[in-house]
Amino acid sequence: MLRTALLSLLLPTLLTAEVMETDLLIVGGDESGCAAAVQAARLGVRRIVLVNDIDWLGGQFSTQGIGPIDEWTIMNGKRAEFPPSGAFAEILARIHQHNVATYGIATPGNGWCGRNTIEPKAAAQIFEEWLAPNADQIAILKGWEPTKVLVENGRVTGVEFAQPGKDRLTVKAKLTADSTDWGDIIRLSGAAYMAGPDLKSRFNEPSAPESLDDGGDQEMNPISWCPLLREAGKDSTIPKPARYDSFAFGDLKKTPPWVDWDGSGGIYNMAGWCIYTHRRMIDRYHHGLAQGTEAVVLNWPSQDYPLSTLPQHVVDALEQNEPGASKKNIVAMTPAQRRIVFADTKQRALEFVYWLQTEAHDRVGDFPQSFRYMKLADDYGTADQLPPKPYIREGLRLDALYILREQDVRTEVEKPLWAKSMPFDGVLGYQFNMDFHPTRRKFQDDDKTKAWQPKFFGSRNWNSHSDRAMFPLRGLVPVKMDGLLGCSKNIGVTSMVQSSLRLHGQMMHVGTAVGTVATMALRDNVRPREIASSPQRIREVQRTLLRHGTLIWPWHDVKPDEPHFEAANLLTIAGIWRADADNVFFKPDQVVTRRELASALVRLIRATPEANEWPPLPQAARFTDVPANGEDRVFIETMIAWGDFGPQPDTFQPDAPVNWATLYRWLVVLKLPSFKTLTHGKVGSYPLTRAECVDYLYRVLLQRGEHFPARYEIDPTDAMPFDDNNDKMPDRLQLGQ
Repeated sequence: MLRTALLSLLLPTLLTAEVMETDLLIVGGDESGCAAAVQAARLGVRRIVLVNDIDWLGGQFSTQGIGPIDEWTIMNGKRAEFPPSGAFAEILARIHQHNVATYGIATPGNGWCGRNTIEPKAAAQIFEEWLAPNADQIAILKGWEPTKVLVENGRVTGVEFAQPGKDRLTVKAKLTADSTDWGDIIRLSGAAYMAGPDLKSRFNEPSAPESLDDGGDQEMNPISWCPLLREAGKDSTIPKPARYDSFAFGDLKKTPPWVDWDGSGGIYNMAGWCIYTHRRMIDRYHHGLAQGTEAVVLNWPSQDYPLSTLPQHVVDALEQNEPGASKKNIVAMTPAQRRIVFADTKQRALEFVYWLQTEAHDRVGDFPQSFRYMKLADDYGTADQLPPKPYIREGLRLDALYILREQDVRTEVEKPLWAKSMPFDGVLGYQFNMDFHPTRRKFQDDDKTKAWQPKFFGSRNWNSHSDRAMFPLRGLVPVKMDGLLGCSKNIGVTSMVQSSLRLHGQMMHVGTAVGTVATMALRDNVRPREIASSPQRIREVQRTLLRHGTLIWPWHDVKPDEPHFEAANLLTIAGIWRADADNVFFKPDQVVTRRELASALVRLIRATPEANEWPPLPQAARFTDVPANGEDRVFIETMIAWGDFGPQPDTFQPDAPVNWATLYRWLVVLKLPSFKTLTHGKVGSYPLTRAECVDYLYRVLLQRGEHFPARYEIDPTDAMPFDDNNDKMPDRLQLGQ
């Protein structure tokens, strides 16, 4: 009702006037744009306009057809789901609720790539319902395409839109976020951006090319049109597409189209690997569901559509539209030119469906789940029964205050651990494969008029991982343009990094960060770049994100509903709590040792505004069991020097466990805030766990305050400006700094 009331006030204006005004304009209704709108509304922004080009909201979940949600990471040597948090966890909860109500089970897909699935029409409705409680603040306008961005004195002030059969619309805004599919607001504004491969000369990435060939400017992670197929119970072979040639799928002759897999062993179990189970949406056979509910999404490399080395008929159509158009990167194409590419992408998807229903079926024989007995689903309401949009893996990338690059998000070892750079201004934690699908084509007889197969090119493939990494707030802010924030995939990353930072949950976290930064900028009447250059404001953004449940330091076992969630994240970001170097678990129930507590307390004191000065350390070690060259010696001996600990024995017993009473005594002698709850009754003998320890230390930090420089000069080449040796501990917390 509230949304109806708001739109009833807006629509007369839209029909009779050309201009409306708002505080925050979000262009693009994908999962990231929706998350930005919800977060900003929850934080108090009163006027938000969300403009979308089609009727459905939800992006990858709905309009792009990626209902099977692929969010894997590496854990204990095998693939597992990255821990969900924040807005993404909210949407997953709604997805589970819908699936339980519809199918009696939260995860009905038994998909090979991921446990969670949601049908596209239901996903679109879930996003509508998610935004609905804030309808008095968020006006959603649908069917409008941006045509011009208004810029005054280096600042975006609004956007002009067009809609077939209607007058043009101008939305003037104090701040605009670009969550469009191809970064059209950033491009039209004149802000700097990147598209296609990054040369090694710019970012010195190990996998970047030294130079580009003729197809290089257009080369990107391919798009895919992803059909949804539903059980029909009869032969439902589609008409043979006009350009169909079985050569296109010749590399799949040994790939099983179907195996009988019940989901046992979990995601990425090779026993279940096949085209059918890869993105299975509803597994009705193994769950005993109603006939006709079995559903599969096709998202296989053979149907991918590379955006360089285009087929000749597409080149000809683009050149007829505009001379030189076939040489453009798709980011720079007009909507009409993109539609030419999209039309051929759709045909490729239908060719794959036809191949599965004919040649693949004939090769493996008849079985109940054959693609021959599945039909294109009617869920989308489109004339061709395909999703309204392609699955977009890579688009425009903002030239931001900092560009996250390949060497930032990797370590020196093979198993994913902590990334080389953990930015102090992180706003979300993530990890995924650096996942490039084939970016080029192999034409039959090297003839661009004939059928083709996708092929990998150069170093772009899916065989390399990123590590547990964080995306920096600086990556949302343009280098030069004000009044504008990047959102969705339109953010400060290289092409290599975007291949790992593009998933459903990751994009929702980007949107939540955008909504948080936008709220602060509007509240305090400051530019986003002023937030990005203020450590104190950055910490406020991080604290807000954590209190809304977004995981920032990418622990695998720290959940948003746990009382130590904020403390474990922020103390680790600040360098006060040190993450174990050889695993990604916080281990909240593990008992703290004396060396861990001493080190954390000293770093805590150094992190406060009135930090103690480092004492001189003698050449000889004070304790016989703390070696002179041990990395913890400086902290253990410094703690003793700073506090009134009295006479000390010859040994420190660094690996001995700590109890609550020990924490209380050490806080007292170090003249830090202490807590009677540590000694009340008989609790002093309780072992002190890591979760309890960070909770108490964080309370101390909040009382004493944290030291922040007023501002700093942003260096676009320095991921960790307060950590010269990039050891994930700020220099201020290390001896000699």
